[in-house]
Amino acid sequence: SWPANEIELYGPGTDSGTFDYFVEEVLGEGDSRSDYTASEDDNILVVGVQNDVDALGYFGLAYYAENSATLRAAAIDGGDGPVLPTDETVNNGTYTPFSRPLFIYVRKDALEADEALVSFVNYYIQNAPTIVPEVGYVALPEEIYGIASRLVANVEAGTVFQNEDIAGRDLVDILDMSRTLEAPAE
Repeated sequence: SWPANEIELYGPGTDSGTFDYFVEEVLGEGDSRSDYTASEDDNILVVGVQNDVDALGYFGLAYYAENSATLRAAAIDGGDGPVLPTDETVNNGTYTPFSRPLFIYVRKDALEADEALVSFVNYYIQNAPTIVPEVGYVALPEEIYGIASRLVANVEAGTVFQNEDIAGRDLVDILDMSRTLEAPAE
């Protein structure tokens, strides 16, 4: 009963982090197909899918959420049944493998030497839970922001995600809680 119409495909261009993540997580060692409309502008992808009943595309959740009245999300089955993209399924790892955290990286020596940088990073961490949703992204659980604040205060370098496969895992659960994350002495 599937119609004989050609499916038009839309997706990020090769300079996109979303493209890189998709290729790595979905295709593994494979190459992406090239017979699709590629764009670095997710709005172009959204419009392409909106204007063609036979179109299929992928782009960031923020663009779906902004256009959810005219788009339909695909449920992804990461092995435990189909899951739709929501803030909750992104954070708890069940919308796998199509969710990923975004990071900022700060050099340890810069944190030790530049109070303005420390102030900026602390401002970023403290305000991210409010600002991140305003720009269409999913805020991390509060616990993660607290841990990030303690890492900055302790000038602790590194990431608990380094060389770690995070697909399908709850973000809070994958934090290395064995680290010493106590608040610095006053």
